[in-house]
Order: sequence, then structure tokens, then C-alpha cells
Amino acid sequence: MHPATNSEPSSRPSLSWSDPPLCEGTPGYVNLDHAATTPALSVVKQAVDAALPYYGGVHRGRGFNSELSTELYQRCRMEVLELLGGDPLRHVVVFGRNTTDLINVLSHSIAFDPGDVVVVTGLEHHSNDLPWRRVARVARVEADAHGGLSEDAVEACFKRHRGRVKLLAVTGASNVTGYLPDIGLLADLAHRYGAKIFVDAAQLVAHRPLRLVAGERELDFVAFSGHKMYAPFGSGALVGAREAFEQRAPFASGGGTVSLVTSDRQWWLDAPHRQEAGTPNLLGAVALARACRALRTLDLRVVAERERTLTRRLLRGLSAVPGATLYGSPDPDLRRDRVGIVPFNLRGLEHAEVAEALALDHGISVRSGCFCAQPLVTRLLGRPELSELDYAALASHLRKRPDARMPGMVRVSLGLCTSGEEVDRLCQALCEIAADPRPSQGRDERRRQRRNDIARMVAGVFAP
Repeated sequence: MHPATNSEPSSRPSLSWSDPPLCEGTPGYVNLDHAATTPALSVVKQAVDAALPYYGGVHRGRGFNSELSTELYQRCRMEVLELLGGDPLRHVVVFGRNTTDLINVLSHSIAFDPGDVVVVTGLEHHSNDLPWRRVARVARVEADAHGGLSEDAVEACFKRHRGRVKLLAVTGASNVTGYLPDIGLLADLAHRYGAKIFVDAAQLVAHRPLRLVAGERELDFVAFSGHKMYAPFGSGALVGAREAFEQRAPFASGGGTVSLVTSDRQWWLDAPHRQEAGTPNLLGAVALARACRALRTLDLRVVAERERTLTRRLLRGLSAVPGATLYGSPDPDLRRDRVGIVPFNLRGLEHAEVAEALALDHGISVRSGCFCAQPLVTRLLGRPELSELDYAALASHLRKRPDARMPGMVRVSLGLCTSGEEVDRLCQALCEIAADPRPSQGRDERRRQRRNDIARMVAGVFAP
């Protein structure tokens, strides 16, 4: 059970996963890279197509298109609140480009005093680490050897900085291992020490039910991106109490953020408008909001149980691949819940080589590298953290050898459209790669053909 979520068994009927695909993909190609970006749901495309002929200036006109667009934009906020169980009288939805953008908005919205501390964990994506370094002192709670997080270690950090911790910033689900911190318990802990909690829900919201308020527990701030939850790029949502966004001048200022401007003064609008400078991305908000509604309709408790079944199958299959090293918790029985993300390496092969072999020889898309979480990946690999001198030497080496690779992993990540057969196809492909890691005959030709296909499709997008 994931605290601060609704995870009781669903009384609704199970989904029929033999129905037509919810998302369109490349025919014959297996997408196992959902943690990076998910394909758009068909209903999301339909919603954008429906809005496209009529979009106009939001809050900026009295014509039909403008009034329709304004109503649509406000409806999008309500759809986000309904997904999270928010209260429209207390909570506001700030739209932005993505989670990274919105964490920067939040970091500049909170009124930090000198000496204030933000506690971040060793699980974090760079986007939930670097912005806090610019506005406050950051105290880190490192992940354990398997990429887990000790709540006792978090509390010890609060005690060391007693009275100075303003915020706990934590991921809802690790984008490296799929690990699920106990965000309900962490929220209680932060509040007990007089701090607020921010949850980076980019990897969580499309996989597990998430509520801003669950009983007496409350999450102060939550952010996520449309492109991680079956909408296109370009939109994300940040949700929190209205007053929290009205303490300071906005992160970005300009049109749409002010009620009155003189030659030397300005008066800011109330939240969320003061945080949304410029003409808003209406179509992005429509896409994200329609994805929110689709996920509510699907019932994420059913989605979560199906994903657990696939993750068990994936863990068992990868464990049987010769030379495979799995990172994070290798427990195939999932005694500790996780989302469907599994990182691994194959002995004797660089992570990028494995990803390329899967793509070119087997038609399977995964990701390799550090996944914008270098401190966590370094820890899981058992490598010492780079010093400034180490980094200078490595940077010089990479300049001389542009083909050299940073240490990293291969990451498999599951989505709504992943099937058991696709999981098995991946594991079989890895067994073949492990048995004969040499580049296959015809790989250069397939690479050339792929470049040609990409060039043709790009040209098609801009065809007259």
C-alpha cells in the first residue's frame, strides 16, 4: 500500500486489455521507454483535434474563440484537481512547460529566509535537486545501496537542522529504480517538524492513485508533466494551496501576471494567474487535462495491479539473462511495491551498446545512461562520487574521445500498452545479445535505413 494514495482493491470491473490499443506506436516496434516519454492516448489526440480549430486568446478577448478558450482553460484546471482530489476553494493549479519548469516556479514562490534548509533525497532527478540549490541551503539524505530511502535517516536530518527546515523535496517514484518512497509517512514527518513537503510526481501520477489529502495526511505541493502521463510535450501542472503562490513576485513576469502597471510599479494578480506569464499553452493544457480524465476513467488501482504483474514477469526474465546485473531491489515477488522501472547492465557490454543492439537488431526501445539522476546511478553502481579534479579529467577525456561513454545503466520502463509478450521479447533478445555480443550482420544497413526513414518522415511533416 502506498500511503497518501487510494490503493484498496477496486470494485469496478477489470479493464479488457485485449481492447484496441490506447496509444498508437510504431508498428512492429516495442516501446519500453515510458519513463522518458509516453505516447499520447487516442482520446488525448481527439481532444486536441476538437479544440484546435477554435483556440484563441485565453482571458484576452470577447470573441467566441477567446471565451471558449478561457472556459476550456479553466476546465483543464478542474480536471487536474479531480485527478488529485484537490479542493478548488483551497488549491490552485499552475500550468507550465513541464515538471522541471514548475519546480523552478515553486522554488521562487516560497519565501526563504537566510539559513532556511531544503531537505532533498538521494533518489532525486536533477530537476528536484538543482533548483533548490539556488534558493536555500540543501541538506541531502542519501539513498541506501539498493536505491531505497530510510525514513529514520530523513528524521535524523530534520533533527540536525531543527527549526530551519522549510521544505522536504522528494520524488513520488524513482525514475531510476521505480522505488516508491512512503510519501504519506514523509508528509507526516515534515509537518511534525514544521516543514512542508513537495512531491515530484512525474513518475508516479500515471502509475498509482495519488491524493493531495488522504484522511489527516496532506501533500503541500505536487507537480507532474503531461508527457509522462500519455499527453504530448509542452505542459505540466503544479498544485498547492493558493496562498503559497502569493507570497512573492512571480518567477517569470510580463503579460498575464499583473492587474495594474504604472511607469515604476506593478500589482500582481492572484494565483495562479501571476505564475503563468504570457499567452498560455491552451492545447497543452487540454491534452494534459484529457489524460487526467482518461487515467481516472481507467481506474489506476487496476492499472497498478496489472503493472505489478508485468514487473514480476520482467524481473524474473531479466534475472535469467546470463551476465545481467539488476539494480535497485531485485525482489521478483515485489514485497515492496514499485512502479514498472527496472535498470540493469550486461557483463562486458557498455549500456549504450546494449540499448543500440536492442533498437537496431530487435526493434526494442529502451533508454541508457544516468537518467538525469547521476548521484543515484553512481551510488547504485558502487562508484565513488566525482570530485572537481575527477570531473575535469573526465571532461578532458570526453573531449578527446567523443565516443567514450559515461558510466550508466540500461533502463526498462513499462506503460499502459506494454504486454507480457513484449516483456518476454525483451528478455529473449537480451539472452541472444549476452550469448553473442558482437554487432549483428546488417546492423549498419539497418542504421542507414532508420536514418532514411527519419529523414522521410521529417520531410513529410513539412510537406506542402
